[in-house]
Amino acid sequence: MKSIMLMVLCGFLASFSAIASEGLVSLESPYTVKKTADRFESIILAKGLSLFARIDHKENAESVNLAMPETELILFGNPKVGTPLMNCAPAVAIDLPQK
Repeated sequence: MKSIMLMVLCGFLASFSAIASEGLVSLESPYTVKKTADRFESIILAKGLSLFARIDHKENAESVNLAMPETELILFGNPKVGTPLMNCAPAVAIDLPQK
């Protein structure tokens, strides 16, 4: 039964990779970029997920004397879930960890 469930889940996630490439969902926050990222990070950690990285693109741009609006990227996930999925369908790795 476990192997059947894993196969179904892998098939679902493999199809999700194709769907994810078709677009990006954007939501406007009433908070600043930093405050929004801070709040999101606290939710991720409270849910027991792993925070793999938090990238401040504006800071990186400024380090080479370029300007850009505030932009942060948070990479998070759960290796206990992601690892078996990537073992089953390696192409899923392009969408993992979550961003």
